[in-house]
Amino acid sequence: MKWVAGVIVGLIILLAGVVYGVNRALVVIPDNTASSPQYQNNKFVNPTPIVDGGIGTFITILKRSITEERLAPVPAGPLPVDSITTAQLEALSPDTIHFVKLGHSTILLKVFGEYWLTDPMFGQRASPFSFMGPKRFAAPAMTIAQLPPIDRVLLSHNHYDHLDKDSIIALQDKTKHFYVPLGVAAQLTQWGINPAKVEELDWHDSRAVTHGKVTLTPSHHFSGRGLTDRNQTLWGSWSIEVQGKRVFFSGDSGYFDGFKQIGQQYGPFDLVFMENGAYSTSWPEVHMFPAQSVQAFKDLQGRYLVPIHNSTFDLAFHDWDAPLNKISQRAEQQQVTLLTPRFGQIMSLDAPARTTRWWTQVQ
Repeated sequence: MKWVAGVIVGLIILLAGVVYGVNRALVVIPDNTASSPQYQNNKFVNPTPIVDGGIGTFITILKRSITEERLAPVPAGPLPVDSITTAQLEALSPDTIHFVKLGHSTILLKVFGEYWLTDPMFGQRASPFSFMGPKRFAAPAMTIAQLPPIDRVLLSHNHYDHLDKDSIIALQDKTKHFYVPLGVAAQLTQWGINPAKVEELDWHDSRAVTHGKVTLTPSHHFSGRGLTDRNQTLWGSWSIEVQGKRVFFSGDSGYFDGFKQIGQQYGPFDLVFMENGAYSTSWPEVHMFPAQSVQAFKDLQGRYLVPIHNSTFDLAFHDWDAPLNKISQRAEQQQVTLLTPRFGQIMSLDAPARTTRWWTQVQ
């Protein structure tokens, strides 16, 4: 029953520390929130409100963590992680988009010669604490020290498994630009990031980049890192359009009509990085089940689907490999082109390498 204690600790941190808030956090209301349609009654909201179950939901989840058995909450053996070097990245052609999954929702992209990162999470634990909380299954495919200079970092929201303090601080000197949802800039500048490097966006705000633009698009989620900052910062997804290529990064989201609207307004997308993991019937509005992830991909009019937000931390009740097993089955049923690269495997948009069901070989 050792794993039960671990699940309980992890859930208490994830739910109390992130959802309900147990550690103190600085609340800074950005000056430009008043005009945001997403900011109502002193907080950011979703178009369709999320039902807050309060303490009753927390007790139900805690009970599940004690009584619900799982066969494989964590991998039985080491995950296959490809070694990767800066020299390999530099050798990649600068006339298309390449990408490497580094872990969780952290993706390194080479976008027509520029290096970009999404939700850089290189820490050992998705937690406000260094000594407890969900621990990584495997080290990132590259360390921050090994990364090339980063042109742009895209952040989706401020939860601990997406906005990691130590990672951001380590990236400050090698990153030119940080793009963040409304309110998140205050957290970065508090950690020492030069404010001139940080740009805040509301939903549907765009910023010009080399030969294209990035746009913060909606998601159905929430924010918070402590007792006093529930939904005081915005959350979102990202649309990337550079030299006619379109890429979508989901961040975290429950399934909602917004995917169809994003597909109509900003798609079709050549490449979709879609959340697929940490789902549960206990929080169905803020994370998608694999079948919903596939449907969201279809709503976005995507070409290639790459599941993210899995195989790195134990953040829910499902087995560690369930997200990839289930989305593979659903994608085959729906005739969706699914790419499941290993962490560290280099992929190119114009000619994606063959991927395998690598997780089935973990023993």
